[in-house]
Order: sequence, then structure tokens, then C-alpha cells
Amino acid sequence: MNETLSLAHATALDAADPLRHLRGQYLIPQHNGADQTYFVGNSLGLQPKGAKAMVQEVMDLWASIAVEGHFTGPTHWMNYHRLVRDSLARVVGALPGEVVAMNTLSVNLHLMMVSFYRPSQQRPAILMEAGAFPTDRHAVEAQIRFHGFNPETDLIEVQPDEANGTISMAAIERAIAEHGARVALVLWPGVQYRTGQVFDLDAITRLARAQGANIGFDLAHSVGNVPLALHDIAPDFAVWCHYKYLNAGPGAVAGCFVHERHANDTSLPRFAGWWGHEQATRFQMAPQFVPELGAEGWQLSNPPVLGLAPLRASLALFDEAGMPALRDKSLQLTGYLETMVRARLAPVLDIITPAEPERRGCQLSLRVSGGRAQGRSLFEYLQAAGVLGDWREPDVIRISPTPMYNGYGDIHRFVEEVERWAAA
Repeated sequence: MNETLSLAHATALDAADPLRHLRGQYLIPQHNGADQTYFVGNSLGLQPKGAKAMVQEVMDLWASIAVEGHFTGPTHWMNYHRLVRDSLARVVGALPGEVVAMNTLSVNLHLMMVSFYRPSQQRPAILMEAGAFPTDRHAVEAQIRFHGFNPETDLIEVQPDEANGTISMAAIERAIAEHGARVALVLWPGVQYRTGQVFDLDAITRLARAQGANIGFDLAHSVGNVPLALHDIAPDFAVWCHYKYLNAGPGAVAGCFVHERHANDTSLPRFAGWWGHEQATRFQMAPQFVPELGAEGWQLSNPPVLGLAPLRASLALFDEAGMPALRDKSLQLTGYLETMVRARLAPVLDIITPAEPERRGCQLSLRVSGGRAQGRSLFEYLQAAGVLGDWREPDVIRISPTPMYNGYGDIHRFVEEVERWAAA
């Protein structure tokens, strides 16, 4: 066997990894007395060891001083959402006032479309990718109907035009040029959830702007995965969740970005809630709504403190590592996985994620030779062996080596288990 494909080589790569210490900051699920080989950070990230202490701190304050916890100490609950603001801004490449942790992704998407999907008879349409994650498709169709338009004509979906079900930049450009005069909003993912394809958000923003359309991004599979520069790219808005690569726990509080050119515009239509009211006069309890400046002006309710606590622990690790270093390791891990699959598993697995490093993040999506039945057989075998990936219908296994806690040895084990399955 080529030495670069050996376990010894994987072990040496792990030993040389400058981020290897981060794995020790996470709780790794166990399987038969050993660490599970976990490749599902693109679905639910692992628990940071510091998360329990952050939650316990809130519980202890609640137990000891109850309502006074809203006002007492450096982590008082009134401004708890601001404890994560600066770190979030660094992760997504934004100004602190452009981001807020609130609600869930689906709720935030609807709130953003209230402000930035303003259809008219001339511009009723929303343009998005075909095969979008269901939450986006459902929300878009609902918003179009709510405004009295017809999704059959006013929901424009860009079809994949590349061999493995990915979408070329040329196809996106053609669609926006063809339909641009009718498009009120372009809604696009940063990473396509099924194929793992990373999109050029800067180029898509410029294309939408050129046609006079608003532009928003669903970054559920991007935040904490790939570097982002939202302030500089300047979409109107972006939404994301924190339970994937941001490791904030199941059902975690989500995130939202509103560019500063809008974030400080108090005339924008929005659904109002009392926590979006300006802080200086919020507790005067007046009937008039005066929006807080910045993305916080889109808040509805006071911060879910227990839900935000694990995010604080996770973001501390992102601040320690830095997105450039995490991206560098991610590229190396996925490159190693690609090399191993092509060299040792070519008859069994086909990679559908783009080969160009800049067009993919942590995830490689794999199609198993023999169709869905064989794919499910392999997926279930790997589960039983303690190697956990992610199944997406109709026939894709997603393997996501996450740089925070995965290593080259994990990838080597995955390859060996696939070989055992194939040989059985």
C-alpha cells in the first residue's frame, strides 16, 4: 500500500495538527467503550465541555437570586444576547451591530422576508435553488401566497446543471438575467445541504443587485464551516442556525444578519416585538414601537438565556482557533478524505461534492454504487460499527470531518470500515 494511505501516515498527520488539542474540549459519544467516529457535525455538533458550566451558571443565579438575575453581575440576563454578539460577528465577517442571536432559523427567515420580500405586480417572484432545504421552500411558498401571488409562477427554482446535481455559477447567472425583472428577492444557500456545494456569495449578491432584486442567504451549513465576509459582501440579510458547526446544542437559538445600511433604517417594515424596541425606552412601556438600531431591532422576545448559554462556550473555542486556521484544517481533512476515497474506495463510492476546494466545505457527499438499497446497507453497517455519518434521501451518505474535533485517524477508520463492508 502507498504509505500516504496508511494508518501510520494518518497518525503522523494528527500528531502534527496544530489544532489537535481542540478535540479534548468536546464530549465524544462512546461506542463499545471507545470514542465514536463522529462525522455528523453538519447536522448536530458535539457538546463543548464548557457548555454545562455555562448553563449551570444560569441555573445557579436563578436559584439564588431569581428575578434579580436579570440585572446582577457581568452575565446578567437583560443583555445576555450581547455576550455572544462580538464573537458571532467575527465568525460571519460582520460588524457587531449587524448580528443578533434570536429565535430559530425558520422564524428568522420569515421575519427577514417581512422586511426584504416586498413584492409588486411587476416584481412578485422569489428565485432560489431547486432542491432547497425544506424550511426554505416552505417559507418561500408561504410568503408568496401570503402576499397574494402564485408559487407556480412566482417561485423560480434554478435547476442543477452539473453531472452530480450541483449548480454552476453560469446557471445562476443565466437564471437571474432571464428572470431578473420579475424577481423581488433572491434567496440562496451558502452551502447546499445535500451536495455540500459552496457558492460564491459575493458573485450572487452582485448579480441580484444588478437586476434590482434584494438578496438574502441561508447560511445554516456555512456558519462555522467556511469563512464569511457578510459586511463586505453586503447582502440585505442572512439567517443561520447554531446547532451544526457552531455546536450550541439541539434546537439552539439561531442567528441573523442585517446589513448596516438597513439595520439603522427604522422606517423598514417589520414584525415588532418588545425586545426589538429601543433599549433606552423599552421599560417605559409606551404603546409606540421605536426600533432598536442594528439587527437587534428585529428581536421579538427577551433572550432565551438557557438556550444561549451553550453558544457562549462554543464561541470561546472559535475565538481561540480562528476561522482561517479552521478552514485550513478543513481543506486538508476533506482533501485527505477525497484522496482516500478515490484511491481505496473508487469501486464503492462516488463523490458528488465539487472537487474544487473553494467549492466545498467540511462535507463530502457520497453516493454508493448499487443504488439506494446498497447505500442504506452501508450506512447501517457503519452505524453498527460506531462510525456515524448522515443519510440524505434518496441515496447520499454525508461525511463531514469537522476540524474542531475530527482528525485524519477518523477518516482512515471510515475508509477501513467501508472496505470491510465491501468485502463481506
